Amino acid sequence: MEKINWGIIGLGNIAHKFAQDLALVKGAELVAVASRSKSKSKEFASKYSVNKAYSSYADLASDSNVQAVYIATPHSFHKEHSILCLKHRKAVLCEKPFAINAKEVDEMIKVAKENNVLLMEALWTYFLPHYTYLLDVVKNQYLGSLLKLKADFGFKATNDLESRFLKKEIGGGSLLDIGIYPVFAALSTLGEPESIKANATFYGTGADAECNMVFNYQNASAILKSTFLKETDSLAIFTFQEGVVQMNTRFHQPTSLTISKNNTTVTEYIPYKGYGYYYEILHFNQLLREDKKESEIMSFQFSKTLIKTLDKLRSLIGLEY
Repeated sequence: MEKINWGIIGLGNIAHKFAQDLALVKGAELVAVASRSKSKSKEFASKYSVNKAYSSYADLASDSNVQAVYIATPHSFHKEHSILCLKHRKAVLCEKPFAINAKEVDEMIKVAKENNVLLMEALWTYFLPHYTYLLDVVKNQYLGSLLKLKADFGFKATNDLESRFLKKEIGGGSLLDIGIYPVFAALSTLGEPESIKANATFYGTGADAECNMVFNYQNASAILKSTFLKETDSLAIFTFQEGVVQMNTRFHQPTSLTISKNNTTVTEYIPYKGYGYYYEILHFNQLLREDKKESEIMSFQFSKTLIKTLDKLRSLIGLEY
């Protein structure tokens, strides 16, 4: 198996989890990391036995030993850093949201195609074992048609105005950070809605503190919520004609499924590796080995639909970046 050499740009909390899961993947190695802080870069590299620690993203992008780059910087920098790597012919796995609006996503895809390089949005939930189980139930209608989805994601965020959660200028706010998961759940199971309703509350910074959403379909509906104001159950409850599948807390990460049918309730515990990032890495590596430039699962079209839906929601609640 050809070894794939990885780099990471942006060394926050999620990068640590990604690095640990990358170490579990056969035929993959983390060979370079980059942060704007030299000390942070060196510390991260030392922790994971990485040879190259850069304080310049451009230096990592131009490293000839790096084949794939994971972008884990704040939302507002995703386009810039992805394009930087794509122009250096590096395959890019960019953390969700792909960018902060549809225009930026279109630019990223355009550059990827111009340079004939693999690009994918890193929405890890799509590849998790419990979620692929649910998608199989939906696709094959084991419980009949899906009629309703209720999904939320919430936790009490910091009141620090310098926190990325509250900083509007870097794409902060509940919708793009965690609301993307309930929205993703609706789009991946029910498709694009016929109409959307939404309302929100805001921090003084202009970032949204909470967003309530309703997606209406011809024969179904989705009630969605994201909030930084309180801890919520963070469940995804899928109601079918003949039963209910509940993704237990927190539904966007590896978790159990509670399935109710014919007055019988069973909880399924589906095994997984690491934190769960393992599965999207495995998929991305396979795409690279097969010389593919786009994922058939997290496709460009799906990423475009996702960001356009988020743009629509921002328009409805009056949130502009």
